Amino acid sequence: MSTGLPRNGRAALAALLSLTLITPAAATAPQPGTRKAALRAKAVKTTRAAKATNPVAPVIMPALPRSDAANRVIAWVAAAQDNAGLPYAVIDKPSASLFLFSAKGEFLGETPVLLGIGVGDDSSPGIGAKRLEEIGPAERTTPAGRFVTKFGRAFGNQRVLWVDYANSVALHAVITTHKSEHRVARLLSPTPDDNRISFGCINVDSSFYTKLLRPKFQKKGGIVYILPDTRPVDDVFPRLRLLPYLNTNT
Repeated sequence: MSTGLPRNGRAALAALLSLTLITPAAATAPQPGTRKAALRAKAVKTTRAAKATNPVAPVIMPALPRSDAANRVIAWVAAAQDNAGLPYAVIDKPSASLFLFSAKGEFLGETPVLLGIGVGDDSSPGIGAKRLEEIGPAERTTPAGRFVTKFGRAFGNQRVLWVDYANSVALHAVITTHKSEHRVARLLSPTPDDNRISFGCINVDSSFYTKLLRPKFQKKGGIVYILPDTRPVDDVFPRLRLLPYLNTNT
């Protein structure tokens, strides 16, 4: 069925509505628990990493949990300078965490994220043209891969960082319109188990978004690397296999 909007309009509309509509999993509120380490002082950790003997790869002292695959991707991007002179973020879906870097590879901060409720690494074909009620829970995935991102307008003239415009996947500050979704509580909870709530978009802490991420990405955009849920990380980022052979001292 069609919304009557142009394809791009439907994609933008789906992106916006995915921020606010409640999903079946949202019915149960997460327990507040102990706050994540990096969310002390409203979830914003703004340390600059000191550079050790290696001038390419920054020294990173993470407060949030990070998978081995995320460590490999971070090391590879820095060594290969795969970000092409743009700021970048690495999103570790298994730990529901985002790690932010400057164009020079400096570590700027980290924050928990909310992700698509569906476990999977690919967007369903044609999902950007579907009505929200036509999208089943299993289709509400945050795709894995390397994405060249830029800010743009969504439905209602809201500016968002488009990660995958064709499939209506954006990165933006957490939305609190529907209190029953408990999105802020999900970000603050001690584990990533309750961080799956959206239709595929990526939600981050509002302060982190406005003070760190948006200023870095708003001029020229940037690169977002999203790690997989189920696929081998080397299949998603084939050039990662070159990491042992890269000379990180030049």
